[in-house]
Amino acid sequence: MTTETNQLAATDVAGLPSTEAAARLERDGLNALPTAQRVPVWRRVLMQLRDPLVIVLLVAITLTIFTGDWTDAAVIALVIVVNTAVGVVQEVKADQAITALATMTAPEARVVRDGQQRLVAATEVVVGDLLVLAEGDIVPADATVVEAAALLVDEAALTGESVPVNKTAAPPDGDGRGHPDAVVSSGTVVVRGRGLARVTATGPRSAMGRIAALLATGAGLTPLQRRLVGVGRALAIAAVVLSTVVLALGLLRGEPPELMVITAISLVVAAVPESLPAVVTLALALGARRMSARHALIRRLPAVETLGSVTVIATDKTGTLTEGRMVARRLWTPTGDAEVDGHGYAPAGTIRRDGRPVTARTAPDIADLLTSAALCTDAALLPPGTPEGDWAALGDPTEAALLAAAAKLRPDPAAPPPRVGELPFDSDRKRMTTVHRRPDGGADVVCKGAPEILLHPAYLDEPADTIARAVARAETLAADGYRVLAVARAHHPAVPPPEAWEHGLRLLGLIGIHDPARPSAAATIAACQRAGITPVLITGDHPATARAVAAEVGIIDPGDAVVDCREAWTPGQPGDARVYARATPEQKLDIIAARREAGDVVAMTGDGVNDGPALHRADIGVAMGLRGTEVARQAADLVLADDELATVVAAAEEGRRVYANIRRFLLYALAGGTAEITVMLAGPFLGLPLFLLPAQILWVNLLTHGLPGVALGSEPAPPDAMRRPPRPPAESVLGAGLWQRILRVGAVIAAVTLGIAVWAHATDRPWQSMAFFALGATQLAVALGSRARPGTRANPVLLVAVAAALALQFAGLYLPILNNLLGTEPVPVLDLLAICALSSLGYAAIRLDRVVHRGPRGDRGTA
Repeated sequence: MTTETNQLAATDVAGLPSTEAAARLERDGLNALPTAQRVPVWRRVLMQLRDPLVIVLLVAITLTIFTGDWTDAAVIALVIVVNTAVGVVQEVKADQAITALATMTAPEARVVRDGQQRLVAATEVVVGDLLVLAEGDIVPADATVVEAAALLVDEAALTGESVPVNKTAAPPDGDGRGHPDAVVSSGTVVVRGRGLARVTATGPRSAMGRIAALLATGAGLTPLQRRLVGVGRALAIAAVVLSTVVLALGLLRGEPPELMVITAISLVVAAVPESLPAVVTLALALGARRMSARHALIRRLPAVETLGSVTVIATDKTGTLTEGRMVARRLWTPTGDAEVDGHGYAPAGTIRRDGRPVTARTAPDIADLLTSAALCTDAALLPPGTPEGDWAALGDPTEAALLAAAAKLRPDPAAPPPRVGELPFDSDRKRMTTVHRRPDGGADVVCKGAPEILLHPAYLDEPADTIARAVARAETLAADGYRVLAVARAHHPAVPPPEAWEHGLRLLGLIGIHDPARPSAAATIAACQRAGITPVLITGDHPATARAVAAEVGIIDPGDAVVDCREAWTPGQPGDARVYARATPEQKLDIIAARREAGDVVAMTGDGVNDGPALHRADIGVAMGLRGTEVARQAADLVLADDELATVVAAAEEGRRVYANIRRFLLYALAGGTAEITVMLAGPFLGLPLFLLPAQILWVNLLTHGLPGVALGSEPAPPDAMRRPPRPPAESVLGAGLWQRILRVGAVIAAVTLGIAVWAHATDRPWQSMAFFALGATQLAVALGSRARPGTRANPVLLVAVAAALALQFAGLYLPILNNLLGTEPVPVLDLLAICALSSLGYAAIRLDRVVHRGPRGDRGTA
């Protein structure tokens, strides 16, 4: 026995002395979970600057400063500052919003100290305190029950089990460790009854604290970040190698070393799409803003894109796929079956038999069943506080479901007969019995309980075939995932003695109760499957319940297998099933890890403390903001403020939009960079020694990669974004044929530019200025052709940006100040018209390439 247990044994029902409580608080610390340290702004800035492409740009700035090119250095620095500022501001705002959502799980607690009840801050509860628990209380710490009266505790936040658990007192000489029904855990809720419990663990040592400790591991890079790391590394190497080749060729031709060094640096800047960080940040920030408008809070910008790349969505059941409210749906009496409709605890709806609504007058057997069941309850229904609000349960949710079902029969408004005796429910008896005095002086005894207990001749005065029929029906309902209650009643001329209450009962029927699926759950699952995303249910609930919910929302077919983690799961085994039942928080982690090791990108949705570690371990965690616990919200990357599952699918579409726009920009920018390097390498072999001056390269690069490139990040989602499977997790951002497309489009831009330059040089025209204009204009034509929905008014910013860039390109030819800066000269109007006509081949090339290109998944090019 531990030291803590010895201390507990020494504590009597008078509770701790105040002095001892203060000493233990000083020794053990506050009863609070450890909170993550706030990330300082300077560290957030450094994290932004670690982006590989930003590192390339920092190197380019250093080189341009070294050569005295202050203008280009300033432009690149501006891009880095904007990119960093947007990312940091978004992260800080998200953290502030999450902090605003946070509330203390149990702000106050009732304890017995110095022989008297006291109200203390939950953080001041210590090991050995005697808690006073009552209906509606949140348990502030792990404790052993020492006294209980009909004590029922909702443990859904901790275990995922939607049905409250009955709690009984531990043996006098024990600490409850061998009696799970005598233990209450921090964060759980008392839904009925009262009790006294002695605290055994607080803060990090509690059940909630141990789960929170599983969140300590780092989350790692997102799929987008991993892909961009590879792209940045490849672009940096390619840019340095090719620019070195240009430098060497120029030096071999006898060009001035200083000029060739500046030219090489300019080509590095041209080859690296320095606007990519800004494009990525803008696309993610716009996605985050759109998601916020739909009640989804993005805690980290990359989370938007990550949802677009998920291949598996793992979800819990209670409160996520289901409403988290018990509802009576199926009725059975010896006369026949009936179905109950309606929503939540609202006493509105109908009861149907053979498809026709029934009333208390037309179906007296159903009326007897439901009115008797409603008498044998201690719960109550609370009307909504606002016209738009929902009815709520006060007490046991299962009993509230019985009251709601009985109210749907439009019962007689007369007052129910008073209760004059009862045998409360406990986990050993698995039944509850109440006695009610009738107006004529007689008494009715009503008993409800588990069918395996109540459907027995020892209690029922019924023919054997009736009992057999009831047992078979109860088994069928249980297999369908319902929690089944049997209800029986007996009439007596007077109140019988207690030993006779539960004998000679007449079976009224069975009631099938379950936690219904959310109305949007089936549509959400179907949308995931259309998008090629595999939904997986991981729950702590019973296998039959898990199977029923999973089949109802479409995760599996009714006959498919369900993994019972209590019996059939071992760490490290492949996690390829669709439904896992009775899963512990540790097993949830194993399942997520197995999916990730198999190559999946995993999103995990949940709301309970038990979901926290899995939310943290997944590639992206999605927490429910309304029902969600603080542990779940802090572990998640995305918080759904309205708890609406449909928002997850919208976020996945937004993520695919972001990724498509990043690839669209890479195609546009890298095709232009490829063309610029190509003309610089090919020019000397065509008799054009220094094809473009450094200033001309930088000007074209500034105009094409600036506003038009950034504007591409705002393109709408492709129309078929959610009708295609997710990209393979290992696929490069340049995969699925994108690098081949870059080469094809780049070849067209280079061919147009070289063709115009050779023709102009051969006819003694200002060939360098014409090539300069053609290179920029053809790239801008490619930008127009890269639109997701050409011919529409979608993303008008891109049209304005292209028009402005083209105007500046004209200015580079005809403004004297720019002629001096860029080394250009005016081009005759007819020649300029010819260049414009040939530059339109850039638009034709990108549109044709979209038509003929088909990716490995059968989708046409989206970039």
